[in-house]
Amino acid sequence: MKIDDTIYLDYQASTPVDPLVLDEMMPYFLSQYGNPHSSEHIFGWQAAEAVDKAKTKIAYLIGADSDEIVFTSGATESNNLALFGLADKRQSKRNRILVSSIEHKSVLAVTDKLRMKYGIECLKVPVNNEGIVDLNFISDNLDDSVLAISIISVNNEIGTIQPLAEIGLLAKNYGALFHCDAAQAPCAVDIDVFDMNVDLLSMSAHKIYGPKGIGALYVRREHIHKVEPQIVGGGQQNNLRSGTLPVPLCVGFGKATELISGNYAALERKRIAALRDRFVDNLIKLNWQICSNGPKSCIRHPGNANLRFEGFSSYDILSALQPKVAASSGSACTSGTTEPSYVLQAIGLTDDEASSSIRFSFGRFTTDEKVDEALEKLKCVLYRLMEV
Repeated sequence: MKIDDTIYLDYQASTPVDPLVLDEMMPYFLSQYGNPHSSEHIFGWQAAEAVDKAKTKIAYLIGADSDEIVFTSGATESNNLALFGLADKRQSKRNRILVSSIEHKSVLAVTDKLRMKYGIECLKVPVNNEGIVDLNFISDNLDDSVLAISIISVNNEIGTIQPLAEIGLLAKNYGALFHCDAAQAPCAVDIDVFDMNVDLLSMSAHKIYGPKGIGALYVRREHIHKVEPQIVGGGQQNNLRSGTLPVPLCVGFGKATELISGNYAALERKRIAALRDRFVDNLIKLNWQICSNGPKSCIRHPGNANLRFEGFSSYDILSALQPKVAASSGSACTSGTTEPSYVLQAIGLTDDEASSSIRFSFGRFTTDEKVDEALEKLKCVLYRLMEV
């Protein structure tokens, strides 16, 4: 199976670790291997200092303070900690949660559990054909019975960027907490949790060129006491998440956020969006009926292209592309399933249309040459499938 020669167009599933990130991590695997919670010797002090520096970098990326950052194993755990943690300590009268119909499975599965465990009503907010949540629906269903609103910042399948500031203001006006799954956000938009009135925010390092297995949950300082820990033990991280922190992964996460901060981020997004548009524009010019699913470019993740190949099966195309081009039929959390994407269904696609759709996602190490090569390979596959 090819790896080095395969054209990787699945950056929204996971990004390669940036070499600068790996360089930053290596000493903490080899020579600086102390436990950050060992407070009586220099190895522990060095490890704790490295973790604190990483927290500061992550906090800076989203406009937070370092003491508001809790390390987790990834955005899935962060989503679980946020929603289960709030539900476990909720006031009895607040027994409703609003979530979008296109949330990641790690949010939707939690709301199903909360319904069964606590009888909490979980109301799904509809979206339009671009995947934007219905703000009027949110406003009409907000009252003092709502515990939280949980809206994904940037959708992982169609790339829709949500109006977080508007949602955050609605939540604030009714005393509901606003949780945001922002795993895909740093590569797409700038996040400021203060300006956007975000109370809890989930992140994953492996979506921003950091290592797998590490993420974070931002919890606004005044709400920390409202979150019940889901992993207990030694009381690390202000009792919010016990366990020895993986220092190399924390350091890598911090470096990854550093690389995606500042002016460079805007330039990178612009370059990647141009590559995405080059790919999509050239495909749509071909003889087949190929359509884009989801939002306009101005409210879309710069690296996201979700395309519908009328008359073809996404499974057949992706299988025929192996091992030359790596893309996906949807979210990595549901890959391998035979059901059509619930995200595509939510924006109005039929089962057949959803089953003919593929997500291509572009990133830091994608080049013009790789885009052109992928186009040629995809064109050959479509011609071949037509002859079958």
